[in-house]
Amino acid sequence: MTRNDILDAAAQIFSQKGYHGTSMQDIAIAVNLQKASLYHHVTSKQEILFDLLNRGLDILTRHVEEAINEPGLPDERLRRATCAYLETLTEYQDLAAVLLLEYRSLEPDYHARHIPKRDHFEQIWRDLIQQGVEDGTYNCDHPSLSARAILGVLNWTVTWFRIDGPMTAKEIAEQLSELFLMGLTTRENNSKVT
Repeated sequence: MTRNDILDAAAQIFSQKGYHGTSMQDIAIAVNLQKASLYHHVTSKQEILFDLLNRGLDILTRHVEEAINEPGLPDERLRRATCAYLETLTEYQDLAAVLLLEYRSLEPDYHARHIPKRDHFEQIWRDLIQQGVEDGTYNCDHPSLSARAILGVLNWTVTWFRIDGPMTAKEIAEQLSELFLMGLTTRENNSKVT
């Protein structure tokens, strides 16, 4: 039994039952440990949640940064970031659900330690939009607001996306990218978006 096995099991249970609906006993049963033995690997349910949130953000950050570090025009980079984000959310559905729906369950000390990672991830998107504003591709007075709006739309997909649904994560990302770009792109560049 490894710590990663415990975190994987906890992510699945948290995504199904919610953080507050999950007990340490639930997690122990899922990994075939006695509850007391579980505490040899982790100190608390809060620690598990904190580790899951950081793991989720680390994975998302890595995938999005890889997508935008390739050269390209701002619209191409935003499309790649959107696809990377949604494909990662769907690949790690349990972890994504915990990251996006359970972060409010962090106690203040863990929350304060987690916020810099979240802020860094949001900054990636703000910078991506700001670069498009600076080169004249985007017409956007508030890159921070636009980044949060994009992330809000993308984040909400965890509540309705189904692997066996009519569209793949990539197809949904392409549709959403079109919506974002039509709103961000300057009128002169709007005809070039498709």
